[in-house]
Amino acid sequence: MIHIYIDADACPVKDETYKVAARYQIKVFVVANQYLNVPLDPLVEMKAVSGSFDAADDWIVEQVTDRDIVITADILLADRCVKKKARVLGPKGVEFTEDNVGSAVANRELMQNLRHMGEMRGGPAPMDKKARSQYLGKLDQIIQSLKKK
Repeated sequence: MIHIYIDADACPVKDETYKVAARYQIKVFVVANQYLNVPLDPLVEMKAVSGSFDAADDWIVEQVTDRDIVITADILLADRCVKKKARVLGPKGVEFTEDNVGSAVANRELMQNLRHMGEMRGGPAPMDKKARSQYLGKLDQIIQSLKKK
């Protein structure tokens, strides 16, 4: 059975994910360090985890299998889930794979160092309609691929 795990802190595509999951009747786990409001739907379950800073990430990694999808912008979490053979999708529709997650981790380190040195400011560009559309298309494609397994 396919499950979707949302790394929910600051995830901009939760509502879109709920709609797609409902269409396919897929269980969604919304995971965060604190309770968040989620739809009253038996297919959507809130998991508020307490403990360390990475408690939500750790919980997701413990649960995820090669039949699951993880929604996250956290590159280090993406790396851990890809190593467990899960499908990992960023909120802007970019899938993390064995082929690209290593360079994403390296780029993250580089950008973090540049920000620390004062060379870079700001964060990623905000979500727009094109990114949401790309996310929805890629999520649908991943679900179709997993259903064929």
